[in-house]
Amino acid sequence: MPILQVEGLRKVFGEGALAVTALEAIDFTVKKGELMALLGPSGSGKSTLLLCLSLILEPTAGRIIINNKEIYNNGWTNVDARRFRRENIGFIFQGHNLIPFLTTLDNVALVMTLNGVREGDARKKGMEILEYLEIAHRADFYPSFLSGGEQQRVAIARAIANEPALIFADEPTASLDTERGFKVMGLLKRIAKEKGSGVITVTHDHRMIDGFDTVYELMDGRFVK
Repeated sequence: MPILQVEGLRKVFGEGALAVTALEAIDFTVKKGELMALLGPSGSGKSTLLLCLSLILEPTAGRIIINNKEIYNNGWTNVDARRFRRENIGFIFQGHNLIPFLTTLDNVALVMTLNGVREGDARKKGMEILEYLEIAHRADFYPSFLSGGEQQRVAIARAIANEPALIFADEPTASLDTERGFKVMGLLKRIAKEKGSGVITVTHDHRMIDGFDTVYELMDGRFVK
């Protein structure tokens, strides 16, 4: 079974004459270990789609199945969205969104403790993840002392800490130069293959998608060929 199934997803903002359709008739699947790129210009619906799939924004219609569990079917199903998101979804934001008064290690360990992992175990696993992403030497640094590329690595470490089935990355290279951007995309490819997570990456930069398994392009809320 796919990790993610999306059927007829639709999102409309507003009502009546003021209604704006952000997404229309979106259908696709993502398999375990698959790396998918979502392309499109600003305003095409990319971020809206990610927010709907990550249970942050409620769709208007359609169906979403994650890890063989129906999450949305023309309305939320009987699922604890916050808990499900913590346990099954990792999100990498464009602006990193690291907690400024926590160290690198604390930022990563926190998401595990929220899932009930003991603090000592969370910090041990956090260090293992930082070593995997080659940022362990910055474990005791606060975000303001990290470069943009280093902050993005920490954000990726936080996103994979709970071993999620799905990882969403919203323009993860937008604030990086080309070299660092390619390195971040390389990390996402590595994580998809080695950890088995389905990874969906939103980007407007066609140069960054070399080696992706699947590429979709959004235009005015619809997939185009």
